[in-house]
Amino acid sequence: QVRLVESGGGLVQAGSSLRLSCAHSGLTSSPHSIGWFRQAPGQEREFAGGINWLGNTAYADSVKGRITISRDNGENTVYLQMNSLKPEDTAVYYCAAKWRGVVADATTYTYWGQGTQVTVSF
Repeated sequence: QVRLVESGGGLVQAGSSLRLSCAHSGLTSSPHSIGWFRQAPGQEREFAGGINWLGNTAYADSVKGRITISRDNGENTVYLQMNSLKPEDTAVYYCAAKWRGVVADATTYTYWGQGTQVTVSF
């Protein structure tokens, strides 16, 4: 059974950094990817970036240069490091898993975490 649990969200000031974690189980035996998505109130879920089982990453243009996704296979955890946070980064952040490669289409991800709230104040 695949399970994803996000943590690390909170209230931060603009310009600061935050690292989110996605602890996962049930994936390591097969080629898979973990994607990070975010959803602001009243908006559609947006792809931020992802990492595949080989450690290759892909990022959305909207956040490229400000985020870094990494993984610790020993800890079965994927991280989303966010820098230079802006108020418009305020959203619920989700990690999601799919088999094979990273894509931006949220509908292709089978497994989802419960989300963690990130709020960036002015």
